[in-house]
Amino acid sequence: MAVPMNIGALLQSEIIEDTVDKDEGVCVLGIFGKSAMQPGSTKDSLINTFSDKHVFSLFGSDDTDSPGGGTSIQAYYNQENRVLYLVLTSVFDNRQLIRACESLTAGLGHAEAHEFWKAAEKDHCLQLLYLFSLCHVLLLVHPTCSFDVTYDRMFRALDALRQKALPLLRAAIKDSPVSKEWKLNCRPCPPRLLFVFQMNGALRVGSSGTGGNGTDGSGGDKPKKHSPRRRLQHALEDQIYRIFRKSRVLTNQSSNCLFTVPANQAFVYVVPGPDEDPIGSLLGHLRSNCVLRESEGGTPVPRQRRYQQMRYSNRQPSFNVESSLSSGGQLVDCTLKEFLWQHVELVLTKKGFDDSVGRNPQPSHFELPTYSKWVHVAYRLYQVMIENSEDDTAEISLKVQGQLKVLEGFLDADAKFSENRCQKALPLAHSAYQSNLPHNYTTTVHKNQLAQALRVYSQHARGVAFQRYALQLHEDCYKFWSNGHQLCEERSLTDQHCVHKFHLLPKQGEKPEMDHNPPVLYHNSRGRSTSSCNCGRKQSPREDPFDIQAANYDFYQVLEEKCCGKLDRINFPVFQASTPDPAPASDEVPRPGEVPPSGEADRLKEKETSTHTPGDSTSLSLALSLGHSTDSLGTYGDGAEGQEKRPSLVDRQPSTVEYLPGMLHSGCPKGLLPKFSSWSLVKLGPAKAYNSLTGLEQPGFLPGSAFLLPWDVVIRSRSEEDVGSLEPLDGGPASWPAPNKASAGKRGIAGGIGRGRRRDDVARAFVGFEYEDSRGRRFLSSGPDKVVKVLGQGGPKEPATRCLNSDMPLYIHSPAQGRGIKPHYAQLARLFVVVPDAPLEIVLNPQVQPGPPPCPIFHPEQPEVVLPPDGLWVLRFPYAYVTDRGPCYPPKENQPLANFRVLRGVLRANTTSSTPQ
Repeated sequence: MAVPMNIGALLQSEIIEDTVDKDEGVCVLGIFGKSAMQPGSTKDSLINTFSDKHVFSLFGSDDTDSPGGGTSIQAYYNQENRVLYLVLTSVFDNRQLIRACESLTAGLGHAEAHEFWKAAEKDHCLQLLYLFSLCHVLLLVHPTCSFDVTYDRMFRALDALRQKALPLLRAAIKDSPVSKEWKLNCRPCPPRLLFVFQMNGALRVGSSGTGGNGTDGSGGDKPKKHSPRRRLQHALEDQIYRIFRKSRVLTNQSSNCLFTVPANQAFVYVVPGPDEDPIGSLLGHLRSNCVLRESEGGTPVPRQRRYQQMRYSNRQPSFNVESSLSSGGQLVDCTLKEFLWQHVELVLTKKGFDDSVGRNPQPSHFELPTYSKWVHVAYRLYQVMIENSEDDTAEISLKVQGQLKVLEGFLDADAKFSENRCQKALPLAHSAYQSNLPHNYTTTVHKNQLAQALRVYSQHARGVAFQRYALQLHEDCYKFWSNGHQLCEERSLTDQHCVHKFHLLPKQGEKPEMDHNPPVLYHNSRGRSTSSCNCGRKQSPREDPFDIQAANYDFYQVLEEKCCGKLDRINFPVFQASTPDPAPASDEVPRPGEVPPSGEADRLKEKETSTHTPGDSTSLSLALSLGHSTDSLGTYGDGAEGQEKRPSLVDRQPSTVEYLPGMLHSGCPKGLLPKFSSWSLVKLGPAKAYNSLTGLEQPGFLPGSAFLLPWDVVIRSRSEEDVGSLEPLDGGPASWPAPNKASAGKRGIAGGIGRGRRRDDVARAFVGFEYEDSRGRRFLSSGPDKVVKVLGQGGPKEPATRCLNSDMPLYIHSPAQGRGIKPHYAQLARLFVVVPDAPLEIVLNPQVQPGPPPCPIFHPEQPEVVLPPDGLWVLRFPYAYVTDRGPCYPPKENQPLANFRVLRGVLRANTTSSTPQ
């Protein structure tokens, strides 16, 4: 075998041996250890020294078997000396360490990097156990002249791993052609461990034989028998033996130990360092290579022997030999090869090692296998311990890998410390999480308590296990929360949480079950309020609603049976199904809340108008489907002069297959209707049912706030032909009086009806915006943030023009605030309209924006409704406003109320003999 190769390639290759040497035994020598930061490898140079050949490169071999910095074993078989060298290279060597660092990614965390290095260390231990199972002699190489005590912990870990994996290794080599003792112990003999240390400058030996203490041979002190290097070797032997005996790595019986050390032979060798004078060292090497030794000067030397002598003298400076007697008469120090060969000779002569000590030493087994037998056993162990093949040994290989957990307690002291610290911090974190917790709580409370627990945990936990136990803390807190402590996350339409723990809703026809897991219950926030019916004549307490049907329909349907079920009403159109199982409509653009700008809205309107066809069911607006022109959707009704309402050619009925799942607003798809209407329009009676002197006679009104505002509408006189038959209501230029003249409306009010006009020129209607708070207290408003307050009889003096020509707030502060600091809001609940018996049309067009932009605008299913004359009409607004993205909650304390509004233009008056305006 001329060149070294990987152990896997060696075991699979065929080496042709001589017939004479085929039956001779082979000594297996393993080399492992650490290397310093130098160009060449010390372990490779040792084999060059032992074999007197240039086997390994001087500056290290190009090892490509483990490009990621892993562990590998290089093998070299010297057939002349019958010695097989196995060199273990791992991350403890500089070349492999550099490759391992290059393979690490830049963003690797502390815990991931720790796992990477510990995996590399476990791989090194497993391959080191492979050497201990196959070698006769093991050589530990260390780059300094002091013993590394971490080897004691590693050897104890290897011994524990060997005891765990021994039954598996026996099963792997049970069919090998070796002795029964080898199969039982899974090794040819207890290997002998030798130590080679490098001189690193701590101890210098000069040419005069002086030691590190400065005492030379010519002094008065008695010269030492041994050189300083020999004395250092003896001190290291005593230290190593004492450490291994204390930790019970070495015992009296060598067969029970991972390795042995000789009792009467040297097992430590210190390689001398380079000479302090590099020029003198080079001259000395040149002289030794050119001149033969004086003792061999007259003896003819064969050519091969002379080459070997030159090789012998031309070794690296690190392995120089003190080959002469010192001036003080010290003993000659042996060479490194002589130190090793005395142990190899015991193997090749089949004498074996007798390293047991004590009173009754037991002989240990020893076997010198042939090369073919050794290869057979080595390949079986290679498949199980290193290769992890998928053949019949795959199961054993997986079990061996599972035994690597034994190494964690010995090698990973940092992780063990971190485990203990994190395990102690977990109970403290759990206590911090559970402190001041209600029995049931929401996700927000859970996250806040978890953050507090993580802060406590981070104060005490340390090390690589921090992240793993932090995840466990997350899981533990979540399990505690979800195991009967999770509060229902559903919020009511008034933004209040359900008080029940996590539960399911009853299905249709199913009764609530408290004992079910999870329980089957309806939502309940324990919030109760008082509301009035559609017409306002009856009040009743109501539960806090969680769905739009309960808020805007079911509650009023129950009261309608008791109060206003027999009243005349105008029903808004709702969905009429033509199939047994209609489906809710899917989302289409534009989505709710995404109202396009005015320019885009105009372009979209033009495009929509141009694309209307009788067969297009989804592009028709709801107003067209109800028989109105698109101009009637305007907020103020501008631009309607001179136009007559005529049925459009593209009018169509709404869809009877798909229904709108929520409320109708400006962002809903066209041509869809909900299953129920959230609005209500009822007639309390004729116009004379309202008495302007006494106001509304309904429960819940604050004193003096139940009076409707007068609204005088000018109609065309039968004897007058001048223009101005209509009093504009929008505050435009047409309603302004001429200079130094009073307006017609004011003159009619101040000067009395009939002064300058006939009595039938003006018709008086009454309007009232009613607000109601959660306690059932009601009042009418005469304008934004102004409550109607009438003292005595006679009704309010201010007209309704202000509230009709401005945006009315949807929520205002209740005039009857409680004792609490939190503001109490009242919501717009109803609109009262008294239509006189006159040639007059009052058009109802309510539009509500219950939030800041881009909140959509809600309106009834019929955008414009003409109120018949001679009637007291009541429009009930929705209790809650919901889009497909969720409810529009009431305003918070820091939100301006001006963003929640009813757009102006709710009412518009047209005379029956004039064009609508």
